[in-house]
Amino acid sequence: MATQSPLYDLMLLLSTTAPEEQRTKILSDVESTITAAQGAIERRDDWGQRPLAYRIRHQPEADYHLLQFTGPPTLIETLSHDLKITDGVVRFRVIKNLAGTPAAPDSPPPVVATAAPPASGADSTGE
Repeated sequence: MATQSPLYDLMLLLSTTAPEEQRTKILSDVESTITAAQGAIERRDDWGQRPLAYRIRHQPEADYHLLQFTGPPTLIETLSHDLKITDGVVRFRVIKNLAGTPAAPDSPPPVVATAAPPASGADSTGE
């Protein structure tokens, strides 16, 4: 009996300062890597630009994407390596969905936190 490939979630945060063409290419490259490894994209969600809970590399927001896919476990190592060295990727996380895991929401979750503004170090009264 053949085992079914597990379902993975890839949460991908892209830099909002990167050009749109670069962000599109990153997503295209990720999808190509998945399909080249005999994986399949099950779902693509673009959650748009959202504030980060804290600044990462001095950026207060990122372009959020959720991709659900199936594929062999060796694919995760390849994806992780490629995303770590790709300019324009702020953060990413690959999560293996276990049996009983609820489905991803149909719409992006509400924004609940924002990145703190940078500390000025100076008092506004001039004292």
